Amino acid sequence: MKPAPILMSTHHHADHHHAHHAGNHLLGALVFTLAFAVVEALAGWWSGSLALLGDAGHMVSDSTSLGLAAFAAWIAKHPPSARHSYGLGRAEVIAALANSIFMLAVVAAIVVAAIQRLQAPHPVAGGVVMGVAALGLVVNIIVAWMLSHGEKTLNTRAALLHVLGDLLGSVAALLAGVVIYFTGWTAIDPILSLVICALILFSGFGLLREALHVLMEGVPASLDLPEIGLSMAGAPGVASVHDLHIWTLSSGTVMLSAHIVIKDMARWQEILAALKELLHDRYGIEHITLQPEPPVTQVISPMLLKPAK
Repeated sequence: MKPAPILMSTHHHADHHHAHHAGNHLLGALVFTLAFAVVEALAGWWSGSLALLGDAGHMVSDSTSLGLAAFAAWIAKHPPSARHSYGLGRAEVIAALANSIFMLAVVAAIVVAAIQRLQAPHPVAGGVVMGVAALGLVVNIIVAWMLSHGEKTLNTRAALLHVLGDLLGSVAALLAGVVIYFTGWTAIDPILSLVICALILFSGFGLLREALHVLMEGVPASLDLPEIGLSMAGAPGVASVHDLHIWTLSSGTVMLSAHIVIKDMARWQEILAALKELLHDRYGIEHITLQPEPPVTQVISPMLLKPAK
């Protein structure tokens, strides 16, 4: 007699669809960004503009970021297997973490270069900077539009952060070109580079913190664990709830597991259906694992949640 086959989760169909579209948007953005990064780097070197070189550096980091994000989106399309029962969706979170760290490193390099340029000013061709920065601004707007209309995963948000930072860099380079062309004040070039770096750092640290929170299996910021536990404990037929865990598997996929002490084991199927409906309708949680326990096996735990009397 053959053993029963192991049934994998069916939730991966929606995840596969989302990852496919996210990957398409990322690949399109990668082509635009990489092509212009080369043009801008050459123009920055020729014109002597740190703002253009910094913007080109951002675009090179964007290209790496988008390539890594597209690769992660492709990996995330793979369904659950015997080796990876949850699938590979968390690859997108790892890519977001790597992109955040890489972006912070790029910003640090630009800050060092800007300080050196303030100490030893270089001549800058303002007209060339204006023209190339304006073209770069258009390219970044197109790429940002492509990413903002894709799936809002942590992975694509990390890539979009790179592009928005690059868009601001193009604005800074354009302003620097205008000021230098009309006034000859070259110090504006590194000064604006530092301002943009500060803006990118503010967003970059936020994304880094969020990616680390997901990898550490923290409770999603939009959910309150004690509140959810008390709501479950207040359901008809439930005596208490303990060992409640809520975490994010990957972008848009929240998991929940708990032990449910019930008053009448014969009513478990009815109680299970009610709890699943509660968690889905009130909190948007679909991936749920609940273990029923009779009152005699109740464990006194710091996380024990009972309904209010």
